[in-house]
Amino acid sequence: MEVLHSHCAGLDVPKETVVASVRHMVSGQVSRSLKTFGTTTQQLMELAEWLASQAVTHIAMEATGVYWKPVWHVLDDGEFQLLLANAAHVKNVPGRKTDANDATWLADLMAHGLVRASFVPDRPTQQMRDLLRARKQFVRERSSHTQRIQKTLEDANIKLDLVVTDILGLSGRRILKALIDGQTAPQAMATLAHRRIRATQEQLQAALTGWPSSHHRFLLKLYLDQIDMLDSAIIRLDKEVDRQVEPFRAAIERLSTIPGVNRLSAQSIVAEIGIDMSRFQTVGNLISWAGMCPKNDESAGKRRSTRMKKGACWLKPLLIQCAWAATRVKKSYLAAQFLRLRSRRGPQKAICAVAASILTAAYHMLKNATPFHDLGAAFFDNRSQQNKVRNLVNKLKNLGFQAQLTPLTA
Repeated sequence: MEVLHSHCAGLDVPKETVVASVRHMVSGQVSRSLKTFGTTTQQLMELAEWLASQAVTHIAMEATGVYWKPVWHVLDDGEFQLLLANAAHVKNVPGRKTDANDATWLADLMAHGLVRASFVPDRPTQQMRDLLRARKQFVRERSSHTQRIQKTLEDANIKLDLVVTDILGLSGRRILKALIDGQTAPQAMATLAHRRIRATQEQLQAALTGWPSSHHRFLLKLYLDQIDMLDSAIIRLDKEVDRQVEPFRAAIERLSTIPGVNRLSAQSIVAEIGIDMSRFQTVGNLISWAGMCPKNDESAGKRRSTRMKKGACWLKPLLIQCAWAATRVKKSYLAAQFLRLRSRRGPQKAICAVAASILTAAYHMLKNATPFHDLGAAFFDNRSQQNKVRNLVNKLKNLGFQAQLTPLTA
C-alpha cells in the first residue's frame, strides 16, 4: 500500500495520559518510537517538543470526549498537520486493545492516508458553539422543570393547564405564586387570571379546586426558582453571544432570510458549520456530515437500508425544527416541496428533504455570499408543465412531424 506520509504520529488520548507513537518510513524501512506523556500543560508542551524533534509532519488523534481538545490546542500552535478522527472509523483489530496499540494503529492509518478527518472549527466558532449549545441545554432543563411543575399540580389535582395556555405566563405565574404563598381558595386564585383569558370564572374555579399541601408548595417553589435561575442564565448567554457575534453578523443576517430560520437558528447553524465552506468540498459532503442523507448500505446489489445516517447531533434536530417552521410559510418553495413529497413519501421523509434543502441553501449563501432567492410555490408546477411540453414535442418528432409551439394569448 502506498505511503503518503513518511514521518507521522498517532496519539491515543485518555484522561490522564497521552500515548504517542511516531512512525518513520526511510528507504523502505519502518522505524517506530513510543512514548507516554501526562496531560498537564507542561507535559503537553514536552509532547510538542518531542514530536518536533522527531521531525513529525502529520499527527492523527481520536476524538475522545473533551480530552483531545487541550492536546489539539497545544499542537495546533506548532508546524504539525493535525487530523482528528472519529473513534468509530478507526477501530483497532479485536483482541489487541491497548493504548500503545491504538496509537500505533493510528500512525499506520495516517501514513497510508486512511484516516478521514473530522470537522474542527476555528477558535471563535468553537466559542460560539459552546455558548449556543449551553443555551440549548438550559432551555431543555427549563422545559424539564416546567414538566415537573405540571406533574406536581396534577398530583394536587390542580388542572391549571386546562384553562391556561402557558402555566408560566402572566396568569399562570400569578396563580402559582398564590399557591406557593398558601392560598387555597379557588375563588381568590381565579381572580388572579388576566381578564383576556378565554376560560370563564366558573371554569377557573373548577380547575383550581384541589388539595395542595405544604409538600406541593415546597416543590412548586423549588422548581419555579430553578426556572427563574435558568431564565437569568439564558439572558446572560444571549448577551455574551451578542458580544462575540461580530465576525459572524453578516452570515447570520443572510441566513435569517431563509424561510423557517430565525436569528437564533441562524446563529446556531453558523456555530455548528462555521462560515468557511472550503472545509467541505461539495454541498453533498456537508449534507453527509450533518446526517441528512440516506446511508450507503448495499450488499449483493441490494439496498439493505435507506435510513438516514448518523450525523451532527446538534445540527440535525435544529434543521428539522427549521424545516417544520418553513412548511408554515405560505407561497414558499420549501412549503411546496414538503407538500409535493409528503403525498408520495410520507411526512418524515418530506421534512428531512426540506431540512436538507435549507442546509443546501445555507452552504451556497455562505460560500458565495449570495442572498436567499425563493423559487416560489409554483416552481414545481411550472417545471412539470415544461417537462410535459418537451415530452410531447419529442413524441411528435419521433412520429416525423416538426412542431412549432405558439403560446395562447390571455
